[in-house]
Amino acid sequence: MRVEPLTCSLGAELKGVNLADAARDDDLFAEIRALLLKHRVLFLRDQDISRAEHVAFARRFGELEDHPVAGSDPENPGLVRIYKNPDQPNDRYENAWHTDATWRVAPPMGCVLRCVETPEVGGDTMWANMVLAYENLPEDIKTKIAGLRARHSIEASFGAAMPIEKRLALKEQFPDAEHPVVRVHPETGEEVLFVNAFTTHFTNYHTAANVRFGQDANPGAADLLRYLVSQANIPEYQVRWRWQKNSMAIWDNRSTQHYAVMDYQPCHRKMERAGIIGDVPF
Repeated sequence: MRVEPLTCSLGAELKGVNLADAARDDDLFAEIRALLLKHRVLFLRDQDISRAEHVAFARRFGELEDHPVAGSDPENPGLVRIYKNPDQPNDRYENAWHTDATWRVAPPMGCVLRCVETPEVGGDTMWANMVLAYENLPEDIKTKIAGLRARHSIEASFGAAMPIEKRLALKEQFPDAEHPVVRVHPETGEEVLFVNAFTTHFTNYHTAANVRFGQDANPGAADLLRYLVSQANIPEYQVRWRWQKNSMAIWDNRSTQHYAVMDYQPCHRKMERAGIIGDVPF
Protein backbone atom coordinates (compact mmCIF):
# COMPACT_ATOMS: atom_id res chain seq x y z
CA MET A 1 0.00 0.00 0.00
CA ARG A 2 1.26 3.46 -0.94
CA VAL A 3 0.16 6.60 0.90
CA GLU A 4 0.19 9.93 -0.95
CA PRO A 5 -0.82 13.03 1.07
CA LEU A 6 -3.03 15.41 -0.93
CA THR A 7 -2.64 18.65 1.05
CA CYS A 8 -0.63 19.96 3.97
CA SER A 9 -3.67 20.04 6.24
CA LEU A 10 -5.54 16.75 5.66
CA GLY A 11 -6.28 13.99 3.18
CA ALA A 12 -4.24 11.15 1.68
CA GLU A 13 -4.82 8.79 -1.23
CA LEU A 14 -4.20 5.08 -0.66
CA LYS A 15 -2.93 3.13 -3.66
CA GLY A 16 -2.39 -0.58 -4.13
CA VAL A 17 -5.02 -1.67 -1.64
CA ASN A 18 -8.53 -3.13 -1.88
CA LEU A 19 -11.00 -2.47 0.91
CA ALA A 20 -12.60 -5.89 0.48
CA ASP A 21 -9.21 -7.35 1.51
CA ALA A 22 -8.96 -4.90 4.40
CA ALA A 23 -12.32 -6.14 5.72
CA ARG A 24 -10.74 -9.60 6.20
CA ASP A 25 -7.15 -8.68 7.10
CA ASP A 26 -6.64 -7.49 10.69
CA ASP A 27 -3.19 -6.04 10.11
CA LEU A 28 -4.20 -4.18 6.96
CA PHE A 29 -7.28 -2.79 8.63
CA ALA A 30 -5.24 -1.64 11.65
CA GLU A 31 -2.85 0.19 9.31
CA ILE A 32 -5.74 1.94 7.54
CA ARG A 33 -7.30 2.94 10.86
CA ALA A 34 -4.01 4.48 12.02
CA LEU A 35 -3.72 6.38 8.74
CA LEU A 36 -7.27 7.69 9.19
CA LEU A 37 -6.36 9.20 12.57
CA LYS A 38 -3.28 10.80 11.00
CA HIS A 39 -4.77 12.15 7.75
CA ARG A 40 -8.49 12.44 8.81
CA VAL A 41 -9.72 11.60 5.28
CA LEU A 42 -8.50 8.71 3.13
CA PHE A 43 -9.26 8.35 -0.59
CA LEU A 44 -9.13 5.36 -2.92
CA ARG A 45 -9.77 4.76 -6.64
CA ASP A 46 -10.95 1.69 -8.53
CA GLN A 47 -12.69 -0.04 -5.63
CA ASP A 48 -14.91 -2.43 -7.60
CA ILE A 49 -16.38 -4.05 -4.51
CA SER A 50 -19.87 -5.26 -3.66
CA ARG A 51 -22.27 -3.51 -1.30
CA ALA A 52 -21.80 -6.37 1.15
CA GLU A 53 -18.01 -5.85 1.07
CA HIS A 54 -18.50 -2.10 1.53
CA VAL A 55 -20.62 -2.78 4.63
CA ALA A 56 -18.21 -5.43 5.92
CA PHE A 57 -15.28 -3.02 5.76
CA ALA A 58 -17.18 -0.19 7.47
CA ARG A 59 -18.31 -2.57 10.24
CA ARG A 60 -14.68 -3.12 11.19
CA PHE A 61 -14.86 0.35 12.76
CA GLY A 62 -18.13 -0.36 14.62
CA GLU A 63 -21.84 -0.89 14.17
CA LEU A 64 -23.56 1.05 11.40
CA GLU A 65 -26.44 3.50 11.72
CA ASP A 66 -29.44 4.16 9.50
CA HIS A 67 -30.71 7.60 8.47
CA PRO A 68 -34.28 8.76 9.16
CA VAL A 69 -34.57 10.79 5.94
CA ALA A 70 -32.20 9.28 3.33
CA GLY A 71 -33.12 5.78 2.17
CA SER A 72 -31.01 2.69 2.89
CA ASP A 73 -30.30 -0.32 0.71
CA PRO A 74 -32.92 -2.92 1.75
CA GLU A 75 -30.44 -5.80 1.55
CA ASN A 76 -27.64 -3.99 3.40
CA PRO A 77 -28.98 -2.10 6.44
CA GLY A 78 -26.81 0.88 7.27
CA LEU A 79 -25.79 1.50 3.66
CA VAL A 80 -27.50 4.84 2.99
CA ARG A 81 -28.25 5.71 -0.64
CA ILE A 82 -27.60 9.36 -1.50
CA TYR A 83 -29.02 9.47 -4.99
CA LYS A 84 -29.45 12.77 -6.83
CA ASN A 85 -31.15 13.12 -10.19
CA PRO A 86 -32.20 15.91 -12.59
CA ASP A 87 -35.71 15.89 -11.11
CA GLN A 88 -34.39 17.14 -7.75
CA PRO A 89 -33.14 20.69 -8.51
CA ASN A 90 -34.01 21.88 -5.00
CA ASP A 91 -32.56 18.94 -3.08
CA ARG A 92 -29.50 20.75 -1.78
CA TYR A 93 -29.07 19.45 1.78
CA GLU A 94 -25.44 18.50 1.22
CA ASN A 95 -24.07 21.81 -0.06
CA ALA A 96 -23.30 23.27 3.33
CA TRP A 97 -20.31 22.66 5.56
CA HIS A 98 -21.39 20.02 8.07
CA THR A 99 -20.34 17.16 10.27
CA ASP A 100 -22.66 14.23 9.70
CA ALA A 101 -25.63 13.85 12.05
CA THR A 102 -24.50 16.08 14.90
CA TRP A 103 -28.23 16.28 15.63
CA ARG A 104 -27.75 12.85 17.22
CA VAL A 105 -26.78 12.56 20.88
CA ALA A 106 -23.92 10.36 19.67
CA PRO A 107 -22.95 11.49 16.14
CA PRO A 108 -21.13 9.05 13.81
CA MET A 109 -17.45 8.45 14.45
CA GLY A 110 -16.82 8.18 10.73
CA CYS A 111 -18.17 7.26 7.32
CA VAL A 112 -17.20 5.16 4.31
CA LEU A 113 -18.56 6.62 1.05
CA ARG A 114 -18.48 5.01 -2.40
CA CYS A 115 -19.28 6.63 -5.74
CA VAL A 116 -21.68 4.58 -7.86
CA GLU A 117 -22.36 7.17 -10.58
CA THR A 118 -21.07 10.71 -11.05
CA PRO A 119 -21.25 13.48 -13.67
CA GLU A 120 -18.35 13.80 -16.11
CA VAL A 121 -17.56 17.16 -14.51
CA GLY A 122 -18.65 18.49 -11.13
CA GLY A 123 -20.02 16.90 -7.99
CA ASP A 124 -16.75 17.06 -6.02
CA THR A 125 -16.70 16.80 -2.22
CA MET A 126 -14.55 18.96 0.06
CA TRP A 127 -13.38 18.28 3.62
CA ALA A 128 -12.03 20.67 6.27
CA ASN A 129 -9.73 19.99 9.21
CA MET A 130 -11.57 21.26 12.30
CA VAL A 131 -8.65 20.51 14.63
CA LEU A 132 -6.57 23.00 12.65
CA ALA A 133 -9.53 25.39 12.60
CA TYR A 134 -9.59 25.38 16.40
CA GLU A 135 -5.79 25.58 16.79
CA ASN A 136 -5.64 28.74 14.66
CA LEU A 137 -8.43 30.65 16.39
CA PRO A 138 -7.36 33.88 18.11
CA GLU A 139 -6.67 33.30 21.79
CA ASP A 140 -9.44 35.66 22.90
CA ILE A 141 -11.96 33.61 20.90
CA LYS A 142 -10.66 30.37 22.44
CA THR A 143 -11.14 31.91 25.87
CA LYS A 144 -14.65 33.09 25.00
CA ILE A 145 -15.85 29.71 23.72
CA ALA A 146 -14.25 27.58 26.43
CA GLY A 147 -17.10 25.77 28.15
CA LEU A 148 -19.75 26.92 25.66
CA ARG A 149 -22.34 24.40 24.50
CA ALA A 150 -24.67 24.48 21.48
CA ARG A 151 -27.80 22.85 20.09
CA HIS A 152 -27.85 20.82 16.86
CA SER A 153 -31.14 20.19 15.08
CA ILE A 154 -32.50 17.82 12.45
CA GLU A 155 -35.83 19.67 12.61
CA ALA A 156 -34.24 22.96 11.43
CA SER A 157 -32.28 21.23 8.63
CA PHE A 158 -33.76 18.10 7.07
CA GLY A 159 -37.14 18.87 8.62
CA ALA A 160 -37.42 22.47 7.45
CA ALA A 161 -39.02 21.64 4.08
CA MET A 162 -41.44 19.08 5.54
CA PRO A 163 -45.10 19.73 6.34
CA ILE A 164 -45.37 20.88 9.93
CA GLU A 165 -46.82 17.58 11.20
CA LYS A 166 -43.92 15.57 9.76
CA ARG A 167 -41.38 18.14 10.95
CA LEU A 168 -42.66 18.00 14.53
CA ALA A 169 -42.79 14.21 14.43
CA LEU A 170 -39.16 14.18 13.28
CA LYS A 171 -38.18 16.44 16.18
CA GLU A 172 -40.05 14.22 18.62
CA GLN A 173 -38.09 11.23 17.32
CA PHE A 174 -34.79 13.14 17.38
CA PRO A 175 -34.93 16.00 19.92
CA ASP A 176 -32.24 18.65 19.47
CA ALA A 177 -28.88 17.41 20.75
CA GLU A 178 -26.54 19.56 22.85
CA HIS A 179 -22.77 19.30 22.34
CA PRO A 180 -19.70 21.21 23.47
CA VAL A 181 -18.56 23.91 21.05
CA VAL A 182 -15.04 22.49 21.42
CA ARG A 183 -15.03 18.71 21.72
CA VAL A 184 -12.12 16.42 22.59
CA HIS A 185 -11.25 13.71 20.09
CA PRO A 186 -11.68 10.46 22.04
CA GLU A 187 -8.70 8.71 20.42
CA THR A 188 -6.15 11.48 19.84
CA GLY A 189 -7.03 13.91 22.63
CA GLU A 190 -7.09 16.81 20.15
CA GLU A 191 -9.47 19.72 20.60
CA VAL A 192 -11.93 20.14 17.74
CA LEU A 193 -14.14 23.08 16.76
CA PHE A 194 -17.53 21.33 16.76
CA VAL A 195 -20.19 23.63 15.28
CA ASN A 196 -21.57 23.34 11.76
CA ALA A 197 -24.66 23.76 9.57
CA PHE A 198 -26.78 21.71 12.01
CA THR A 199 -25.95 24.06 14.91
CA THR A 200 -28.75 26.50 15.78
CA HIS A 201 -27.61 28.38 18.89
CA PHE A 202 -25.52 28.39 22.06
CA THR A 203 -27.33 27.12 25.13
CA ASN A 204 -25.24 28.68 27.91
CA TYR A 205 -24.06 31.98 26.42
CA HIS A 206 -26.49 34.26 28.27
CA THR A 207 -24.47 34.71 31.48
CA ALA A 208 -23.22 37.72 33.38
CA ALA A 209 -19.75 37.21 31.91
CA ASN A 210 -21.05 37.65 28.34
CA VAL A 211 -24.18 39.78 28.61
CA ARG A 212 -24.48 43.29 30.08
CA PHE A 213 -27.65 44.19 28.17
CA GLY A 214 -29.97 42.15 25.96
CA GLN A 215 -28.17 43.30 22.83
CA ASP A 216 -25.01 41.54 23.99
CA ALA A 217 -26.87 38.24 23.77
CA ASN A 218 -28.47 38.81 20.39
CA PRO A 219 -26.86 39.43 17.94
CA GLY A 220 -23.69 38.86 19.99
CA ALA A 221 -24.10 35.10 20.30
CA ALA A 222 -25.40 34.72 16.74
CA ASP A 223 -22.44 36.67 15.33
CA LEU A 224 -20.00 34.52 17.28
CA LEU A 225 -21.65 31.32 16.05
CA ARG A 226 -21.55 32.54 12.44
CA TYR A 227 -17.86 33.35 12.83
CA LEU A 228 -17.09 29.90 14.20
CA VAL A 229 -19.11 28.09 11.53
CA SER A 230 -17.32 30.12 8.83
CA GLN A 231 -13.91 28.68 9.79
CA ALA A 232 -14.55 25.64 7.56
CA ASN A 233 -14.53 28.02 4.57
CA ILE A 234 -10.78 28.71 4.90
CA PRO A 235 -8.96 27.03 1.95
CA GLU A 236 -5.84 26.25 3.98
CA TYR A 237 -7.88 23.80 6.05
CA GLN A 238 -9.40 21.99 3.05
CA VAL A 239 -8.95 19.14 0.60
CA ARG A 240 -11.09 18.62 -2.52
CA TRP A 241 -11.76 15.22 -4.10
CA ARG A 242 -12.94 14.61 -7.65
CA TRP A 243 -15.14 11.55 -7.82
CA GLN A 244 -15.00 8.75 -10.35
CA LYS A 245 -17.04 5.56 -10.41
CA ASN A 246 -15.81 3.18 -7.65
CA SER A 247 -13.85 5.94 -5.90
CA MET A 248 -14.17 5.87 -2.11
CA ALA A 249 -13.58 8.16 0.84
CA ILE A 250 -13.19 7.25 4.49
CA TRP A 251 -13.35 10.13 6.96
CA ASP A 252 -13.14 10.80 10.66
CA ASN A 253 -16.45 12.55 11.37
CA ARG A 254 -15.21 13.72 14.77
CA SER A 255 -12.47 16.00 13.46
CA THR A 256 -13.69 17.11 10.02
CA GLN A 257 -16.51 18.81 8.17
CA HIS A 258 -17.42 18.21 4.53
CA TYR A 259 -19.28 19.92 1.70
CA ALA A 260 -20.79 18.23 -1.36
CA VAL A 261 -20.49 20.72 -4.21
CA MET A 262 -23.85 20.99 -6.02
CA ASP A 263 -22.56 22.20 -9.40
CA TYR A 264 -23.68 19.37 -11.67
CA GLN A 265 -27.38 19.87 -12.39
CA PRO A 266 -28.99 18.47 -14.43
CA CYS A 267 -27.18 15.14 -13.92
CA HIS A 268 -27.32 11.98 -11.89
CA ARG A 269 -25.01 11.53 -8.92
CA LYS A 270 -25.29 8.33 -6.90
CA MET A 271 -23.34 7.74 -3.69
CA GLU A 272 -23.62 5.04 -1.03
CA ARG A 273 -22.51 5.77 2.52
CA ALA A 274 -21.98 3.62 5.57
CA GLY A 275 -22.00 5.69 8.77
CA ILE A 276 -20.40 4.21 11.89
CA ILE A 277 -22.07 4.78 15.26
CA GLY A 278 -19.98 7.11 17.42
CA ASP A 279 -19.73 8.30 21.01
CA VAL A 280 -21.21 11.22 22.97
CA PRO A 281 -18.95 14.27 22.48
CA PHE A 282 -17.26 15.71 25.56
